[in-house]
Amino acid sequence: MFAATLFRNALRVLIPLAVASTFYLYLYPIFLGCAFPLPQPLEQTEPNTAAAFQDTWRQHVLPSSSHAAPFRLLALGDPQLEGDTSIRNYNRESFPHLTWAFRHLAFKTDQPSLRKRLRQVSHDLVDFWFDDIPDTAESIRKRIDLFGNDFYLAHIYRTLRWWARPTHVTVLGDLLGSQWIREPEFNRRSWRFWNRSFKGGERVPDEVAGYPGEEYELAGLLGVEDANATAWRKRIINVAGNHDVGYAGDLTVERLERFERVFGKAAYELRFELPITNPMANATIYDDERNPDSNRLVPELRIVNVNNMNLDTPAADQSLQDKTYAFVNDVINTASAVEFLGHFTLVLTHIPLYKAEGICVDAPFFSFHNGGGVKEQNLLSADASRGFLEGIFGLNGDPNAPGQGRGRRGVVLNGHDHEGCDTYHYINQTVEGDERQWRATRWHSARADGLPGKSEVPGLREITVRSMMGGFGGNAGLLSVWFDEKDWEWRFEFANCALGTQYFWWFVHFLDLITLAVLAVYFVLQIAGFNNESAPVATASNSSVKSKKAQESVPVGNGDTKKP
Repeated sequence: MFAATLFRNALRVLIPLAVASTFYLYLYPIFLGCAFPLPQPLEQTEPNTAAAFQDTWRQHVLPSSSHAAPFRLLALGDPQLEGDTSIRNYNRESFPHLTWAFRHLAFKTDQPSLRKRLRQVSHDLVDFWFDDIPDTAESIRKRIDLFGNDFYLAHIYRTLRWWARPTHVTVLGDLLGSQWIREPEFNRRSWRFWNRSFKGGERVPDEVAGYPGEEYELAGLLGVEDANATAWRKRIINVAGNHDVGYAGDLTVERLERFERVFGKAAYELRFELPITNPMANATIYDDERNPDSNRLVPELRIVNVNNMNLDTPAADQSLQDKTYAFVNDVINTASAVEFLGHFTLVLTHIPLYKAEGICVDAPFFSFHNGGGVKEQNLLSADASRGFLEGIFGLNGDPNAPGQGRGRRGVVLNGHDHEGCDTYHYINQTVEGDERQWRATRWHSARADGLPGKSEVPGLREITVRSMMGGFGGNAGLLSVWFDEKDWEWRFEFANCALGTQYFWWFVHFLDLITLAVLAVYFVLQIAGFNNESAPVATASNSSVKSKKAQESVPVGNGDTKKP
């Protein structure tokens, strides 16, 4: 009876707590107000998060009434799936010292002296307690952690895909935890990536991932609900990271080929066109014959997936580096002229652009192998970064350059720095000499100083997406890009949505299991009849006592009491 009461009281606490925490975990984007930013006027500096959240509700209830941006990218950084190589006793027995102790006692070793044999046994037993048992316990914990981490990442991907309704998804490098793993381990981690963490996702088909050229096929139309749009909601644009293929000093043909075989090409472009339904606006678009003086192009969003792992030198394989240089040059040569409006370039890469120490958590750092080759780097070199800014985006410190040096509209998204960083790269055309050089500052500082859009200060925003690993809060980036027909320019805004550390995910599921177990035991106790609230059955002796006490005092008619 006491056990039933104890379990019933425990359930009064466990059930409300389990229900509340489970609802929060599985609906966390709703509780946190996560949503893709809505298209907003140029003069509006801060996104309206409340309106964006309400619009996301409308997408689920009445999609036709939504005002969402036509391009919504769910950006996930550095999942870094670890594997067997992170387990202490992987590929060896759990208690080797205990085995050796038994072998010594059974005279199965070459130790001739009994005294030395017994001494070795004592040493092995000590090592069993202080080495084998801790190693085995840690290995079991790590195996459970790896299993749970797969589903923790899956929860982020699955929940945000359901709630936020992205049109496209990208993982910004470091899909796996090490470039040094061998083929069997690579295959195991790849299987976990596609069948657990990103279940339901698909790699971008090779025939869709195009190479930059003057002639190209569109990857799809934005703002149009068709089979192609449905296919892109499932596809994942995977970026190659240092833990996938290695830095320049580690990158080999074999590592690159196995990455591309499983996760898709490491360098390609995608072009999406936005149909303009307004006939008056369509009449203003450039045409060789009808409108040759216009500087307006058909609205197009160009995604460039750049493998920047071997942009810096020295590289282990010069031929691979030459291909990367050729790819970047072809991206530059096939871009629209900077004087034209209507095109937007979204660069997806892994290593962030160069910036001075103190702006982000990661400061510039390079190390090299003894035999040559980049061994590790936090950021790209200043020269490689300038290739992005001045080459791909056409920005220039010379006010007399084409388009006054303002370049093309666009943004850079990357990972690598697990803490994340939002920066603005700019160059002041009004200063002279050595002072006219590329600088970087935090985005909020740049906006406070009025740098974006300022005359004679070309600039570009770079967003380093915080890692989705549990130690960094399970973060995800939400990028919205929309087209402003009035100015014939693309605009964008970015937001973060973080689930929280993996400990909360573990806590909720352990709490649910404990609650279900307690509930099951309580039902068993109820069925077995252990219910302390049932009324006690009167016994014969109790009835006799009550009858005797009743006869001791019997009232009579005159109010006196008659004694027996």
